[in-house]
Amino acid sequence: MLIAIDDLTRPEVHALLTAHLDAMHSTSPADSVHALPIESLRETNVTVRTAWKGPTLLGIGALKELDPTHGEIKSMKTATEALGKGVATAILNELLATAVARGYAAVSLETGTDTNFYPAHRLYSRHGFLDCEPFAGYSVDPHSRFMTLSLDAD
Repeated sequence: MLIAIDDLTRPEVHALLTAHLDAMHSTSPADSVHALPIESLRETNVTVRTAWKGPTLLGIGALKELDPTHGEIKSMKTATEALGKGVATAILNELLATAVARGYAAVSLETGTDTNFYPAHRLYSRHGFLDCEPFAGYSVDPHSRFMTLSLDAD
């Protein structure tokens, strides 16, 4: 598996991001969907990584800089045919390594509360993320779960 920074120009990436947004809209009310559209993923404060096996896209994930000490995990999505093969873990590890290299003190995320999000909850919990209050302009929402991981070395 090759994981690299992506420029979001390939049609496979567009298709997976569209599937991600469609899935979010099918499980949450529109005002509770916080997945970024492709235009927002192209902003300078966002780094997108994709995982590939040859020409096959396995998954995607992004790290958004909220401020010089805090990042946010965004757009984590594994292709259906790659589920259960460690793709999300590999991408998350790359994003966390980037956060550490940038000197972030913490990385946070917002995810859904529907049962479809339980695999994501398990992934993040396994990596040490803990529930937290809303951050970065989010507000309390019954359809959102907020989690954070401290990267402080003490």
